[in-house]
Amino acid sequence: MQTRSVLKSVRTSTLKARLVADQIRGMHVAKAIDLLEHSTKKASKLFLKALLSAIANAENNHDMDIDELSIVRVFVDQGPVMKRMMPRARGRGDRILKPSCHLTVVVGVAGQPITDKETGD
Repeated sequence: MQTRSVLKSVRTSTLKARLVADQIRGMHVAKAIDLLEHSTKKASKLFLKALLSAIANAENNHDMDIDELSIVRVFVDQGPVMKRMMPRARGRGDRILKPSCHLTVVVGVAGQPITDKETGD
């Protein structure tokens, strides 16, 4: 059994978030929480929020044991981009792009097969 948590439209770039996602992929939940709490990156705090939500979903909705959980999948998708304009010299304007992303964390017991119902496909 697997559960997931999704944070949508988070104000950070996908490249910066994927650096943190690569660090915690496949880790045991307790180790990942420790790593995320001591990381200085902005995305680590966001992943910590998503991970704690996924753990709570597993515990409350599916009665899973927290000690057996590990991160099965973690991925970052591109979200909407806010476009702003900054005035420049001689009446021109430059575009300022403020990217966002969607963070997804899937936790489950390592070694169990994934069914189509759990993945949503």
